[in-house]
Order: sequence, then structure tokens, then C-alpha cells
Amino acid sequence: MLQDAVCIVAGGGNGLGEAAAHELASHGARVVVNDLGAAVDGTGSDASVPEAVATDIRESGGTAIAHHGDVSDFEYAETLIADAVAEYGRLDFVCNFAGILRDGISYKLTEADWHDVIETNLTGQFAPLRAAGAHWREMADDGDEAFERERSYLAVSAGAARGSLGQANYAAAKAGVLGMVRSASNELLRSGVRVNALVPNGYTRMTETVPEEHRPYSREEMPPENVAPLVAYLASEASAGITGCTLYAGGDRVGVLSDPAMEAVGVEPAGWTLDSLAAHFREDVAAAVDLSRTESHL
Repeated sequence: MLQDAVCIVAGGGNGLGEAAAHELASHGARVVVNDLGAAVDGTGSDASVPEAVATDIRESGGTAIAHHGDVSDFEYAETLIADAVAEYGRLDFVCNFAGILRDGISYKLTEADWHDVIETNLTGQFAPLRAAGAHWREMADDGDEAFERERSYLAVSAGAARGSLGQANYAAAKAGVLGMVRSASNELLRSGVRVNALVPNGYTRMTETVPEEHRPYSREEMPPENVAPLVAYLASEASAGITGCTLYAGGDRVGVLSDPAMEAVGVEPAGWTLDSLAAHFREDVAAAVDLSRTESHL
């Protein structure tokens, strides 16, 4: 289902991205492995990181090239898309695992740590989406004969989007990814492009930033390779028509997460006032709703 498809895996140098790159290549896809080769906190740069993954794929009989750079840079993102098309003549799928962590309690979080995490984890998702979307839309508008199948962009979010202690910056970025996906999926639908979000769960370098005694699982319990088959499925024509969704993969489970929805509603024809809200909001409007939710994020 992926023979000769051209797939970019951003953040493909480690962990979930590396597993996805190998999975796609094992099904016949031609893979462009992007990575900046930075540390988990975003510092440093090492071109050998994506090259090592691309080399492993080629030595296993697959087709892959490396592409070193920062996907949060709009100019670089456009170059990444253009180079993939120049190398293989087309582009079918982009999945984006690029991300960094700089944890800190909200009232202690530095300005730099806020901006850098938002830039990498949110802008770093949007810049390649914008570049790929513009390319795919142009192809569709021109009636290009190569555009005979749906294209697909998979943005990676995280469970932290629901809130995570000490990760206000990371949680904000990952929640932003979900809003971006819902918007872009509507904008690109007519161009034959699917846009989805993935909430993966697997042992990675980020897991290792948690003290060992507090880690939620081991690599053996939640291998990153178990996420990769859903990535390949979303790259394939078997997932035609699936768009605007937030999907989950981890361990032995895959699933679909719900979008935000109204849990309770109260109507006041004359319009609500402070007094009427004080009298009725807790007891009547939201009587069946838990209004103290902080512990769910610990």
C-alpha cells in the first residue's frame, strides 16, 4: 500500500520518528529523514543523526535520504518539501515528530523556555504543513496527473495537550497542534489532502527525562515501534477519507480521541447575570459536571 510513496519524517532521527521512518520504508516507501540532531532540550545540532537512520534504512534494503535542518524555520521547511519533490518527483505524506522539552513550573518558567518550546513544537508543525499544503494545493489546482491519490499530513501532538504538571509550554504547544489540525483539515479537503493529529505513547528520550522511579513504563512495555504501524496506515490509501481526527497509538492500542464538546448548558432567555449565575450555575447548569479537575493533570 506504500510502494514508491514519498514520505517525509520530520524528527525522524530518534525514538518514535525513527521507528516510523523504518516502518514506512519496510512497506516500500521512499523516505526523507529530517532531523536537526539536537538534544531533548533543543540545544545543539548534528547532521549525522538523520544520516544514520537513512543509512540503516538503505542497508536494510529500503530507500531513504537524510535532510538536516530545523522545521520551525519557514525557509528551511520550504526547502525540505522542494528537495523531497526534486529527489523523488512527488510527495505523498509528511509526518512530524519534531519536538523538544524544557520543563518548569509555570511561575518559574523562563521566557526563553516558553518561546523555544512553542517555536519547535507548534511553529515546527505549522511551517512544514504550510509548505506541503501549498505544494499539494498547486498540484490539485493545476490538475497534475501525478495527483491521483490523496496526500496526507500527520501532526504529532501529545497527551500533555490535556494539561501536564510542569509542562505549561509543552502542553500549550501540543494543544495548539490539535486546533491547527482541525482548521487545516477543512482548508485542504478540496485539494485531496488529509490532515490528522497523532497522540503517541511510547518510550523515548523524552521519557528518560523523568526520574527512573517515576517513569510510567519501560521501553519493553511501550516500545516506540508499536506506534509506527498507525503512522504507515495514515500514509496509505487504506486511510482514504480519514481527516480532521486526533488518533492515539501506544502499546497494543490504537484509538480515536474526541474533539472538545459541550458537557453542560444552561439557557437564560433574558441573558445571564452575576446573580443568576451565582444562584444557578453550579447547582443547575453544571450539576452533573466535575468543576474541579486539577488532579487529573498530575
